[in-house]
Amino acid sequence: MNSPLASVTLFQLGPFAITQAIVTTWAIMVVLVVGAFALTRRLEASPSRRQAALELIVTTIDSQIRDTTGANPAPYRGFIGTLFLFILVANWSSLIPGVEPPTAKLETDAALAILVFLSVIWFGISAGGVGGWLKSFAAPNPVMIPLNMLESVTRVFSMFVRLFGNVMSGVFVIGIVASLAGLLVPIPLMALDLLTGLVQAYIFAVLAMVFITATVEDGKSEPPSPTNEDI
Repeated sequence: MNSPLASVTLFQLGPFAITQAIVTTWAIMVVLVVGAFALTRRLEASPSRRQAALELIVTTIDSQIRDTTGANPAPYRGFIGTLFLFILVANWSSLIPGVEPPTAKLETDAALAILVFLSVIWFGISAGGVGGWLKSFAAPNPVMIPLNMLESVTRVFSMFVRLFGNVMSGVFVIGIVASLAGLLVPIPLMALDLLTGLVQAYIFAVLAMVFITATVEDGKSEPPSPTNEDI
């Protein structure tokens, strides 16, 4: 069995090595984009079963964002929803024979962690400007600036390690059991691996949402003092 840290190079594209994880990742992105376009091209005021199912998914994502952070879900729905769906489909791609989930590879999980790190900066600057984003590092007081800066890196690194460790270990264990006990015995483990993939996608998306909204809230300016006219 190959090392879980190794990446199989399928071909070279100039100076770039195209691995199986990259091909699978792009295939998943194409499926998600084409599927989203096909499912949302004809929305109606009186929803069909397909549209009702899509609206249920969007409503569920919105409610999770609102219940977890108390924030308005509209600005974050696209990024958090896409992040969750991609990780979920990537984790579940192990159901396809011969396909190893890209989230079981270091480069994919590192890229997802970097996306979360950049999204925290993006949403923080979008909400409060550069000054507001920098101000978030001084919460609750300026003494915490070095620790908050270190935390912004370590918390994203912990997300990367958690996702990689859980997905990779599931694939690795199923591979070992399949090689020793045949094809039918690992089926219960595969069901457990699917549940783990769902939970890991949910946790990753929720943590990303918490980090983003925490930065946005910490970077907001203090509300102005009430005037006599307001009183």
